[in-house]
Amino acid sequence: MKRRHFLQSTVAGGFLASAGLAQTATKQPNIILFYVDDLGWMDLACQGSDFYETPNMDRLAREGVRYTQGYTAHPRCLPARYGVITGRFPARGGVPGGKGHLQPPDATMGQALQQGGYKTCFAGKWHLSHGDEARLPQNMGFDLNIAAGDAGAPTDYFYPYRKKEISELKPGWEIGLDNAYIAGMEDGKEGDYITEAMTEKCIDFIEENAENPFFLYLSHYGVHTPFQAPERLIEKYEAKLKTMKFSGSEYAPVDTTGVGEVKLRQDNAVYAAMIESVDESLGNIFQTLEKLGLADNTVIAFSGDNGGLSNRGAMDGKVSGRPLATSNLPLRTGKGWLYEGGIREAFIVKWPGVTKAGFLNETDVVVGIDFFPTFLEMAGLPLQPQNHIDGVSIVPSLKGQKFERGPVFWHSPTSRPYSTGDTDSSAVRIGNYKLLEWYNADRVELYDLSKDIGEQNDLSKKMPEKTAEMLAVLRGWRKEINAHTRAQKWSGKAGKGH
Repeated sequence: MKRRHFLQSTVAGGFLASAGLAQTATKQPNIILFYVDDLGWMDLACQGSDFYETPNMDRLAREGVRYTQGYTAHPRCLPARYGVITGRFPARGGVPGGKGHLQPPDATMGQALQQGGYKTCFAGKWHLSHGDEARLPQNMGFDLNIAAGDAGAPTDYFYPYRKKEISELKPGWEIGLDNAYIAGMEDGKEGDYITEAMTEKCIDFIEENAENPFFLYLSHYGVHTPFQAPERLIEKYEAKLKTMKFSGSEYAPVDTTGVGEVKLRQDNAVYAAMIESVDESLGNIFQTLEKLGLADNTVIAFSGDNGGLSNRGAMDGKVSGRPLATSNLPLRTGKGWLYEGGIREAFIVKWPGVTKAGFLNETDVVVGIDFFPTFLEMAGLPLQPQNHIDGVSIVPSLKGQKFERGPVFWHSPTSRPYSTGDTDSSAVRIGNYKLLEWYNADRVELYDLSKDIGEQNDLSKKMPEKTAEMLAVLRGWRKEINAHTRAQKWSGKAGKGH
């Protein structure tokens, strides 16, 4: 792995391509999916944050299409990632609950693009293998696996990225949890930061495949807990905090549908530093593409797996001590919840020569499961509706053409009342209306998101016919896919969760 000088705050403009390294444009564009863990909808400056600085993400928005109604397929890490890689609503595959993880029969976007002639690389958080080597990226359509395994997060963002050997972990901790092994990063050195180290390896992949169409799925562990970042960036945001003034309380009770409290401010300096480190990664990808003459033939799609960590739950009347990251206001709640704060995500796509630079799309509803068919159509490959059964190609939308989709469903049957405060629920969005059902509590809410993005005005009693209509659609979908549910009501004794 080559050692490079990394950009530090950052690439705000373009670089001239090196003529000697310029690639002749190919029919198939290179495709990069830049995916961020636990990034809130309001965590980008271009989305409205006054605290976090994201010049490269903002640059991507200026050069591409930014959707204000972009969504993840689930408010938690693993199911959202299952949805992206398969193009299916997670509940259709029994995720979470039921199977719980990716199965070898599941077809992935990596396999489809690999079979279509692309060199493929997955880097970072995979979280879908559950200890089965057959389900790791290198066996699910990716030629190269960088730092991907069972881990939902590193125990340490600095080398060696985990604090214990597998043999020292508690029984069962070797799969699926924070202490799980992160493979392929053994060549690091003390002080290396995983966000930067992964990016270097991704740049190697791009350079080695500059003459081929490639697909890079860069799935950052940042900005998930634990909160750790380079000291230079932490110091920057600690100094910035001293110049800012906040009024009112830092936390508020969550509301009557759950337990615990919600964070009302963006004031976590370490989390801000983590966001900027991920932004620098994007800047280095920009720089590499321009140096190699690949920028004009490379699609960059940007999104995240779930809303920002803004809530913590309670058990036996005691609020969890879990540290919180951010505030998603004006959206309601955050990670783990089916309110907008948990599922609405930053969603940006730059397709050179196709998308209109700086276009703000405020009408089309797009979801992470749409990446699979969208990338196939971009690449000129046949769609696979039998695989990405729920995803919809958004190519018409990217071209500024009429775009419509059917209902969007969410199902969260393995809630974390202590960790994030949410309880078991499902939701459906049809047009501007969104209905939520807490099916173990016999409770529904209805919102018109075109007028009430903060979901403060429940219309279920004022619009009983619309409520009944959407509830029937939601319940019919759950029955059709045999969605996993827990029959019992939450007892208040649930354990901590991811």
